[in-house]
Amino acid sequence: MANFRSLDLIPSLLGTLAQESLSVPTEIQSLALPALLGGGSVVGVAETGSGKTLAYALPLLQRMKQLEESGDTVSLAGRPRGLVLVPSSELGEQVAKTMKIFTHDTRVRVRLATGGLAMRVARRNVSAPCEVIVATPGRLEQLMAMDLVGLADVRFLVLDEADQILDQGFLVAIRRILSACPAGGQRALFTATASDAVRALIAELFSDAELLETKGRHRLVPTLRTVNLEVPRGRRFPLLEQVLAEETEGGTLVFANTRGQCDAVAAELAEHGHRCAVYRSDMDRKERRRNLREFRDGELGILVSTDLAARGLDVENISRVVNYHLPRELKNYLHRAGRTARAGRAGTVVNFVTERDRNLMARLASIGGAG
Repeated sequence: MANFRSLDLIPSLLGTLAQESLSVPTEIQSLALPALLGGGSVVGVAETGSGKTLAYALPLLQRMKQLEESGDTVSLAGRPRGLVLVPSSELGEQVAKTMKIFTHDTRVRVRLATGGLAMRVARRNVSAPCEVIVATPGRLEQLMAMDLVGLADVRFLVLDEADQILDQGFLVAIRRILSACPAGGQRALFTATASDAVRALIAELFSDAELLETKGRHRLVPTLRTVNLEVPRGRRFPLLEQVLAEETEGGTLVFANTRGQCDAVAAELAEHGHRCAVYRSDMDRKERRRNLREFRDGELGILVSTDLAARGLDVENISRVVNYHLPRELKNYLHRAGRTARAGRAGTVVNFVTERDRNLMARLASIGGAG
């Protein structure tokens, strides 16, 4: 597909794409958009940073607008026509923010109902008619139990980051939610890794969907530069200071494997005069969101995180990822590395390597990602 204008998109969406300087679709967008715009259901397996959100957001918004223009409008509160399920409140906010860019001219109402919101806020968000709800499974089930949201009129359902949704134990909730949606509607599932659990879910609930896989799935993007540094005598922090001494145009995301390691790295950085913040589970949600916002806005140059930041986090200005402690699983490494070099931009991942990391490095070498 040469450009977005070759698609059967409505003028308001094409206009917003032009305003956002988006002209050429990514690989997953080229595969998914024609199928979804044609009314089909899809399963998309694509590497992180490949533009999956727009691959479903544009067809979803177009379908909602076309229903409205045909006279089939939404008049009841909490009865959406479109539903996007996400694994985390942070990803939900990103998805809603992306979609709302395209609703200024298209005039489709998108509401957020995630676990990261106070219940009173989530209830208020669904208290008026809207076309699309972006929700986490747990919060959605709570709203359904209170009869504040009903899914009997859902025409287009999306599971975003399905692998992470399953990792968090939402399979039973997903089954209940999908069973509450009418049969025959469009369904889309997007995932970065096709684990056994994801494949089982596809076979059970998305068997009629067209399977679309990008060439780069399970691999690192070509714009990513990899640097491997041996850790001398277990001394990691001097290596980190060496890395940070090299200037970079964007922010640096530092990964540790545990919450304790994360806090220890952040404390040592602060002690040595580096302004940074922590992003991990089991911390005050408002503080975590504030830290992410300051990092995203460029007020902070360094964010130290566990794997919580490895999945679904889209921050445009991350130019460098540092694996202070390497993960044991290849899929976690791919998710971490996928936080930079997104959407065709350049980026660097720096790995602090010890003897225990040899197995991971060998697996990386087998896919051409060992540097």
